[in-house]
Amino acid sequence: MQLADLRRYSASFTLFSETTLAGALGELGFVQADPIRAPARAQDLVLRQRVAGYRAGDLERLYPTLDVAEDFFVNYGFVTDRVQALMHPRPSVSVWRSSEWPQERRKRARQLLVFVRRLGEAHPREVEARFSHGTVTNYWGGTSNATTHLLDAMHYRGLLRVARREGGIRIYAAHEHAPFKGGARERAARLDALVDIVVRIYAPLPAPSLGYWVRRLRCGVPQWRDELGAALKRAKERLARARVDGIDWYWPLGHEPSRSEVAERVRLLAPFDPVVQDRARFELLWGWVYRFEAYTPPSKRKLGYYALPMLWRDRVIGWANARIENGKLDVQLGYVATGRPRERAFARELEAEVERLRSFLSLDAALSGELRP
Repeated sequence: MQLADLRRYSASFTLFSETTLAGALGELGFVQADPIRAPARAQDLVLRQRVAGYRAGDLERLYPTLDVAEDFFVNYGFVTDRVQALMHPRPSVSVWRSSEWPQERRKRARQLLVFVRRLGEAHPREVEARFSHGTVTNYWGGTSNATTHLLDAMHYRGLLRVARREGGIRIYAAHEHAPFKGGARERAARLDALVDIVVRIYAPLPAPSLGYWVRRLRCGVPQWRDELGAALKRAKERLARARVDGIDWYWPLGHEPSRSEVAERVRLLAPFDPVVQDRARFELLWGWVYRFEAYTPPSKRKLGYYALPMLWRDRVIGWANARIENGKLDVQLGYVATGRPRERAFARELEAEVERLRSFLSLDAALSGELRP
């Protein structure tokens, strides 16, 4: 096994043949969400690489018709109903009779839940108009609307679900997950299934990254966080692996990285695409450091506000910053030390990828915009 085999595998495994939206969601199990549009949200940029004819906003528009839910997995995003069922119920019903929530907070949650059930679907604005709970200190030390904060907490615990979005705002409905009646064996089986989903999304994984992503499952199953160490140990015994350049790498059984084939294609990937999301793995595979700089002061940025890693065949050779100005798509390119490939095939495929991006954004092809080195 060589690093080149792992590189080809990483560039082909989750970039499967284009399928339907439901098919791609089922294949991945989870798509990370991010609200920044530059030029589109991360979830849309991820799905456009895997769904035939996908347009920006399709996931939000079709969400009520899909077997998918907004929820936490290893991060916040969209999970299939199957994945969500493996994670719930989280500590939820217990909040009504435990010290996890103070008595006054439990009382407000009960009232809010009754209100949402009566409406069927509730906009946060409607809930705030009814209850107006004031403000609270949020995770970052600032203040947040207390009603919104409570809605988020109830959603996380499975008492509410996101029924749809309206102008990007979550519209909530009451929800109830089936109770968990299994014992230690069932918990272990569920955790193993969740770990396998993580591995299918981010494989191949060097050992430190495997540990990192398994620990991130505490976001999805906080009730079992103390059992994640044992789940990681079982995964290392269960998964396929090879030692390459002194590092153990893991991937699903039955896969042969050395047989991977990559497409003759340029792809501009989302910063949270499974191919590039793991920054430590990225550096091992492609030999340079990629950083997401949207929250970096402009004077300190090296790649740009929302740099899209550029995959050519099985190499990430640079990045692109894409923005829409006056209805035109403006794409600025940057390359790593090896520079821009001189092959005609690269130039052709780069133009094709920019055209796919333009179509995904529903921009007029006649307004060609700019493609700048």
